[in-house]
Amino acid sequence: QVHLVESGGGLVQAGGSLRLSCAASGDTFKIFHMAWFRQAPGKEREFVAAIRWISGGTYYADSMRGRFTISRDNAENTLYLQMKRLKPEDTAVYYCAATFASATYYLPNDYSYWGQGTQVTVSS
Repeated sequence: QVHLVESGGGLVQAGGSLRLSCAASGDTFKIFHMAWFRQAPGKEREFVAAIRWISGGTYYADSMRGRFTISRDNAENTLYLQMKRLKPEDTAVYYCAATFASATYYLPNDYSYWGQGTQVTVSS
């Protein structure tokens, strides 16, 4: 069991940057993958990026690669998403997720634990 809490969302102008954090607690030693997903109004939940907790290997959705960077601090049990050159279409609720098992990293159903989400709003 892990508990995830996102923070760092807010309002930012187009072209700006924002860093999201996800604090994990509980059985963090069992984490295999962590990931960020987002969901905009009227749209399905969308994969953003994933990371292997131990090795640090990363995976990105094609549309996010080059602007977003996923990272983690194992000592602090914290996941990050650094977002740059933000666009209005990036506006969404951003969720962090974790799984204890080897997973298809871009599938929401493969993740067992989810945070409450943090709102990111990008104004034009």
